[in-house]
Amino acid sequence: MQLYADLRILTARPGREEMLLAPHHLFGVADAADGWSVGRWLEAAKAALADIARWRRPAVVVGGTGLYFRALTNGLAAIPSVPRAVTQRLETEAGAAGELALRPRLARLDPEAEARIARGDRQRLLRALAVAEHTGRPLSAWQADTEPALAEGEWRGVVLDPPRDALYAACDARLEAMFADGALEEVAALAARKLDPALPAMKAVGVREIIEHLEGRASRAEALAGAQRETRRYAKRQLTWFRNQTPDWPRITGTDPDAQWGALEALMR
Repeated sequence: MQLYADLRILTARPGREEMLLAPHHLFGVADAADGWSVGRWLEAAKAALADIARWRRPAVVVGGTGLYFRALTNGLAAIPSVPRAVTQRLETEAGAAGELALRPRLARLDPEAEARIARGDRQRLLRALAVAEHTGRPLSAWQADTEPALAEGEWRGVVLDPPRDALYAACDARLEAMFADGALEEVAALAARKLDPALPAMKAVGVREIIEHLEGRASRAEALAGAQRETRRYAKRQLTWFRNQTPDWPRITGTDPDAQWGALEALMR
């Protein structure tokens, strides 16, 4: 979401002082009306990394959406789209029979994916099953046919993993600061553009809650509480994704920014 120029405050883009500390890439480069895909971001990220490499400088790729890290380090498979009817049928079956009833089916079609997908990760389970059933080819086979942008051994991954209570408190405090610093005015300007609500920027955490307030359907306090709640939920999903998908990445568990940066520098040596 930090790609989009329209949401500097609500996406917590680096401020002017932070931008002066080191060159930053792909922050605020896209218009909200121009929805970027993972594939488009990957091409832009590869170009930025190549530019940084020419200066023989280390690059730090930051963010919270694990799919983007996976695209960078594992590549992006050209998987055919699956008709909505197929996914709806599987969702209905999962609702009726439960995840455990579908796992044996996936194990027959794609044992590698079944072994990799954590218990309770219903979304990834249904995705793998939908691809295998619709294309006749395992998802793991599609993914194996990709070329990562970063070769193995050229990069190191690390997860900032502070205590849950501290993380949630930081989320709440940041939303309060955003509301005080102009997030409502920022969303009002975005809403005035009457963009397609399906665009990624329109789905940024906090946009819906603030629009409800601007339209008189919620108080400012209710909008703030709702945005805080959705931010905490997003943070929880991040923690779950990185726990399941990157168990071998080292964790930095403290809350002090200087200590976090010191630990990161040590890992980069």
